[in-house]
Amino acid sequence: MFKSIVLLLPILLPLIGGLVVFRMRDAKARRIAVSACVLCTLVSAVGVSFLPDLSLRIWDLGGSIAIYLRLDAMGRFFLCLVSGIWTLVAFFAYEYMQHEGREERFFGFYTMTLGILMGLGLAGNLLTLYMFYEMMTLITVPLVIHNGSREAVAAGFKYLGYSTFGAGLALIGFFFLNRYCSTTEFSAGGTLDFSLAAGNENLLFAVWLLMMIGFGCKAGMMPLQSWLPTAHPVAPAPASAVLSGIITKAGVLAIIRVTFYLFGADFLRGSWAQTTLLCLALATVFAGSMLAYKEKVFKKRLAYSTVSQVSYVLFGLFLLNSVGFTGALLQVVFHALVKNLLFLAAGAVIYKTGKTDVRELVGIGKQMPIVIWCFAFGALSLIGIPPTAGFVSKWYLAQGGIADYGILGIVGAAILLVSALLTAGYLLPVVTRGFFPGRDFDYANLEKKEPSGYMTVPLVILAALAVLLGIFPGGLIEWISGISAVLF
Repeated sequence: MFKSIVLLLPILLPLIGGLVVFRMRDAKARRIAVSACVLCTLVSAVGVSFLPDLSLRIWDLGGSIAIYLRLDAMGRFFLCLVSGIWTLVAFFAYEYMQHEGREERFFGFYTMTLGILMGLGLAGNLLTLYMFYEMMTLITVPLVIHNGSREAVAAGFKYLGYSTFGAGLALIGFFFLNRYCSTTEFSAGGTLDFSLAAGNENLLFAVWLLMMIGFGCKAGMMPLQSWLPTAHPVAPAPASAVLSGIITKAGVLAIIRVTFYLFGADFLRGSWAQTTLLCLALATVFAGSMLAYKEKVFKKRLAYSTVSQVSYVLFGLFLLNSVGFTGALLQVVFHALVKNLLFLAAGAVIYKTGKTDVRELVGIGKQMPIVIWCFAFGALSLIGIPPTAGFVSKWYLAQGGIADYGILGIVGAAILLVSALLTAGYLLPVVTRGFFPGRDFDYANLEKKEPSGYMTVPLVILAALAVLLGIFPGGLIEWISGISAVLF
C-alpha cells in the first residue's frame, strides 16, 4: 500500500504547486517555484516509471465503479513523454510570457495542467480516465483565452464546446462498456465479455465508433477538428505548443485505452467500424495538409498541420496490427517533440518581430539564425526526410498499412506520401525564404533578433532530439515494441 501511494506524487506535486504559483507576484520567485514543480514532477514521473506495475484504489463508489490508479507500460510511456516536454516548454515560457502579462495566472494553470495529465496517464479504469480527461479540458481553457480578447474568448468557448460534446459521446460508450465488459479496468487485450457481446456485435461496433469520434475530437480528427485552428492562433505560443504537441495526445491515449485495453483488437479487426475510422483518419490527414498548404497565418498553418499529423497516429492505431501500433506510438513521440519545437519557434519569431504572416518572414533566418535552423530541423522531421525522426515513424505506418489492410492500406500509404509532399510545401518556404531572401532584401539594415537562452536552449534540445532519435531510434523502438507485444 505504501509503495502504491507514490503514484500520487506526480499528480499532487504540480497541482499543489500550481495553487501556490497563483499567489506569487514576484517574477523571480515564481520562476523558481514553477521550475521546482515541473522538475520535481519530471523526476517523480521518471522515478515511478522504474517501479513494477502498481495500483491504488482511491475511492470506491459502489459496485465496480471506483477512482483507480494503475501503473503499466502505457502509463510509463505517457508520463515520461509529457513531463519531459512540459519542462522544456516551461523554461521557454519564462521570457515569452513577459509580453503577454498575467504571468502568475498562466503559470498557475500551466503547472496544474501537468498534474492532471499525470493523472490521465495513471488512470487505471475508464471512469478515472474520463474524470481526468474532463478536468484537463476545463483547466486548459484559461490557457486559450489568456489574452482576454474577443477572439480568444470565442476560441476558448469553441474549444470547450467541441471538447465537451466529444467527451459526451465517449460517456455514452461508458454505459455500454460497463454492461458488456467483465470490468472497465484497463487490461491488455481487452475485457469484453464475448458471451454478452454475442449477437450485439454491430451495436458494440457503433459504440466504439462513437467513442473514437468523441475522443478523436481532442486529437483533431474529423468531423470535430475545427477547434484546433481556431484556438491555436489566439493562445500564447507556449500554450499553443502544448495544446498541439501534448493535449492532442491525451485524446490519443484515451483511444488506445478504449480500443486495446477494453474492446480488444481481435474483436474490432475487420469490422465496418474499423474501415470507417480508417477512412476518417486518412481524410483528416489529407484535408489538414491541404488547409495548411493554403494558410498564410503562421500559427494557424501549424495548427492545420497538427490536424493532419496527429491523424497519422490514428491511422496507425486503427490498423489494429502491431506494426501500425509501433508506428503510431513513434509518431506520438516525434510529433510531440517536433510540433512543440515548431510552435515555440513561431512564438520566438512573433515575440521578437511581431510578424504573424508567413509572407512577412523573408530574411527571418538572417535575423534569427538559431531559431530558424531549429525550425528547419523540425520541418524536415515532420516531412519525414531521413535521417530525422519523422522518417522512422512514417516508415512503420506505411508498412503497417501495406502489410495487413489490402487496397485501403495501400491507399493510406499513398495519402501519407502526398501529405508529406504537402508538408514540405507549407514548411520549407519559411526556411528557404528565411535564409535566402534574394537581392531585394535590405542587408544594410539587418538587425539580429535572437531571443535569450530561456527560449533558444529548449529549441536546440528539441531540434537535437528530432535528429538524434532518427539516427538512433533503436532504444525507443524496443520500448514501444514491448508495449505492442503485450497487446498483440
